[in-house]
Amino acid sequence: MSQITLLDGGMGQELIHRAGDRPTPLWSTQVMIDRPGLVGQVHADFTAAGATVATLNTYASHVDRLADTEMAGQQMQLLKTAVAEAEGVRGKARIAGSIGPLIASYRPDIHPAGDVAIPLYRDVAQALAPHVDLIICETVASVDHARSVLTAAKETGLPVWLAVTVQDDDGIKLRSGEPVADVLPVLDGAAAVLVNCSVPEAIAPALAVLAQAGLPFGAYANAFTKISDGFLKTKPTVDALSVRHDITPAVYADHAMAWVDQGATIVGGCCEVSPAHISAIAERLRAAGHTIV
Repeated sequence: MSQITLLDGGMGQELIHRAGDRPTPLWSTQVMIDRPGLVGQVHADFTAAGATVATLNTYASHVDRLADTEMAGQQMQLLKTAVAEAEGVRGKARIAGSIGPLIASYRPDIHPAGDVAIPLYRDVAQALAPHVDLIICETVASVDHARSVLTAAKETGLPVWLAVTVQDDDGIKLRSGEPVADVLPVLDGAAAVLVNCSVPEAIAPALAVLAQAGLPFGAYANAFTKISDGFLKTKPTVDALSVRHDITPAVYADHAMAWVDQGATIVGGCCEVSPAHISAIAERLRAAGHTIV
């Protein structure tokens, strides 16, 4: 049996469900200002469900995402606030600093070139480094994106996990259309490689490729029907996405256990994956004789 790291689930969607507010392009960031303590409660609930990694609510805390909003110029304060919200689970779970894509998710076509992207990613990584156990670079949609964010994150000296996002109808292609295999040569310095924020059915083909990296690998899927055309625009909101009601905790746990059977040692959830889903995975892992670490 294996030692499995159990990630938490989707922070942004969980916050929307709990707050009852209409989502904005910075929904998960704004809620830290409007509803202090709510992010900390979500961290606590995921940890209680069995998660051994708490991913900071820093995915969208980029200068360009904050521009033209009331939070412009507050990047460093928002990063500090996200760290503070996770203090309640420190010691119960490893703290992962999240670095999401610049500008927008799933938009490799507008991702900045390395000379622009690397300094921006570096600012976030260096600010988070003293407060986290590892850095997780999330929803990486192209090879250039992977190269830039990994270059910046590994300068911290911390373990860096790189999580790519793949096409929902073709798990061996990144959102950019490039083969997932093209990421393998740029993984030098990564401590683990994962696939995230894609439909569960696309994960297995991606994992078969990522396993070739010779690194610990894993996955955390979303529970959206697909990434809609309406979401592929600047500053979108999740109103443009539809939830899959068939992805119950039991069904999602089936998928996660299949990834473990493929050799994955890191599993968890992304958007619309709740503490109940994480709890179901934890129960299944223990029942199968795995150790959650």
